[in-house]
Amino acid sequence: MTHTSAANGKEAAYHGVPAEDDYGYAQAIKVGNMIYVSGQLSHDDTGVMIAPAALDETGKPADFSTMAEQMRVTYANAAKILAEFGATLDHVVEETIYVLDVDEAFAIAGKVRKEAYATARPQCASNLIGVSRLAFPEQLIEIVFKAVLPTV
Repeated sequence: MTHTSAANGKEAAYHGVPAEDDYGYAQAIKVGNMIYVSGQLSHDDTGVMIAPAALDETGKPADFSTMAEQMRVTYANAAKILAEFGATLDHVVEETIYVLDVDEAFAIAGKVRKEAYATARPQCASNLIGVSRLAFPEQLIEIVFKAVLPTV
């Protein structure tokens, strides 16, 4: 994890994974008391996908059974990047969940979200959007977050 500040008032946080340099982005940007978190995935500290989906002969996911584990790791990665700014998932005001299979996501998202936020009713707006593809073929889910720190 790294954390940098810029003259324009932006602070950036990074996991230190190869995609940050390959694509050229920060995992999160803090401006004032707002934190904008880039799409989080289920990767380890080196960028290797955790619980990757098995792919069919065309290179598309053949099975969505690892979506719950991908979602759990994604929330854990979001919590790590928020911590760089002294924030937690409790500071999240909105999340957008991108998935390849909406039916599978509806079947597992409620339970996983409640575990991640440690409450039966997470206090954040939530969007669930089905997409045809994500950044990596083995990826079934990606979550974007907006968080607000209390003003002092």
